[in-house]
Amino acid sequence: MKLSFFTMPIHPLGKPFAQSLAEDREAFILADRLGYAEAYCGEHTTDHAEIITSCVAFLASLAYETKNIRLGTGTVNMPNSHPARIAAEVAMLDHMLEGRLNFGISPGGLMSDAEIFGSMDKDRNAMFVESINMVLDIWAGQAPYNLKGKFWEISTERTMMPEIGQGEIMKPYQDPHPPVVGTAVAPFSQGVAAMAERGWQPISGNFLLPKWAATHWHKYVEGCNKAGIVPDYADWRVAKNICVADDMETARAYARDPGSPYVLYYSQLLTKMRVGGRLNLFKEDQSMPDDDVTLDYVLDRLVIHGDANSVTDQILALREETGPFKHLVYAGHDWTDYDLGKRSMVLMAEKVLPQLQDATRSEAAAA
Repeated sequence: MKLSFFTMPIHPLGKPFAQSLAEDREAFILADRLGYAEAYCGEHTTDHAEIITSCVAFLASLAYETKNIRLGTGTVNMPNSHPARIAAEVAMLDHMLEGRLNFGISPGGLMSDAEIFGSMDKDRNAMFVESINMVLDIWAGQAPYNLKGKFWEISTERTMMPEIGQGEIMKPYQDPHPPVVGTAVAPFSQGVAAMAERGWQPISGNFLLPKWAATHWHKYVEGCNKAGIVPDYADWRVAKNICVADDMETARAYARDPGSPYVLYYSQLLTKMRVGGRLNLFKEDQSMPDDDVTLDYVLDRLVIHGDANSVTDQILALREETGPFKHLVYAGHDWTDYDLGKRSMVLMAEKVLPQLQDATRSEAAAA
């Protein structure tokens, strides 16, 4: 069992941006020290709660302060940038990390970002596919390039001077490129099958009900089978909101009381999903009325909390429902209580993970 880290992040409105960003960086450095395998962050341009505006820039700030952890864009929202810019920046970051980079990609889900970049009324999924194909073609090809699509054209034919190095984008440190991963949140996501068919790996989102996360494994197998790839539970990352404390009462309070970062997170997300018509993600039964999808309903189903033993039991029970994934992604939240926020990450790595590894060791032996 591997343990990794992902944060969108979501911070309280009015909290100083500098403080939030400093704490986000501290969480990644702590994850590296604790032995987390990977750490991802999201990006949004137009949100004062989700304040990392460029995951590439944020991760670059950690390149020389982390040693072992793989860092991941989680995700680059492809329609919001030019593919040549993405190819160049991700390649540079891969060199800064000397290959400790995972390239997480998505179409992006924040509609205010889509509006500000002028893609709200465009086919963003088509833009996403064209963009990633162009990025991979840049890395695989040679300048001056000659890429023409519906949304972008890429060439340096008129200005290239190879004798001085002008006109060519650097290739990544990893050959042929960093591993590509994608976050999936839709039940029965066909995108998971499409990713698997191309050799990419999925992360099932932390705000997805377990019964819907379970559908991702079947889609992953479907895509792997089409490509002749042997599916492996170790390649399926499942993200969860987890709060670990030294005792049950402290964990319950930090997970559910007013001022809780988990309450903040789902208050924000529930509002966005309700306005965007996507409450189906939270429904066990799709005939359920929208008004029944309350904050308590969501928190009851999507936040694991307790002491180390209880959290271990809850995660093992989760695997019974989703399937035996072997890569758990701990969702990071604002440290509204600085000490409890850090303590949860420490307990997850030092107390919960060893118990999970002991409980699943027979699976590894049988694999």
